Amino acid sequence: MSSAVHRDDIGSKIGMWLFIFTELLFFGGLFIVYSVYRFKNPVAFHLAAEELDVMIGTVNTVILLISSMTVAMSITAVQLGERKRAILLLSITVILALVFLVNKYFEWSSKIGHGIYPGSETLIELGTGEVLFFGLYFSMTGLHALHLLIGVTILIVMLAKVINSSVNTGYFVQLENSGLYWHLVDLIWIFLFPLFYLIS
Repeated sequence: MSSAVHRDDIGSKIGMWLFIFTELLFFGGLFIVYSVYRFKNPVAFHLAAEELDVMIGTVNTVILLISSMTVAMSITAVQLGERKRAILLLSITVILALVFLVNKYFEWSSKIGHGIYPGSETLIELGTGEVLFFGLYFSMTGLHALHLLIGVTILIVMLAKVINSSVNTGYFVQLENSGLYWHLVDLIWIFLFPLFYLIS
């Protein structure tokens, strides 16, 4: 029975790594599209990037880095049988994720409030380069936010499982896979942040 469970755990991890690989390919394609358009419109992309709030982007980067640390620490806590510490660390991870989403909401709201969003007359008047930049900005950060929302939902489920002890010292592969997914969300943002906020 234990060997069957072990094989299931290995299969689950392989499946998660394959999923992460396909996601990296998907976002890698978007990064290539971004690079091509940036190469063709360097000045417009530079000017458009100045409309973004670097401070918010920096804060969100720090938030995700800390959340990756706390989710990794929660996995270790479960492995060591420290259930209360795992619950605390997962709770912190969820709170940090929600803070990220709130920051992103206000950032998007600010841009939309100034008439900067795909298809707006204000954006069209700025020129093709700006249209391309903000089109990519909203689509790529929006996709990332969607992945983050899915990730935080998964983490909430994992938190409930740790609380009721269905994820424990003897069975924690679900939490490990959830952590891998969360690290993927973090990694994607590590690329998005400099591309959009620190462009020069």
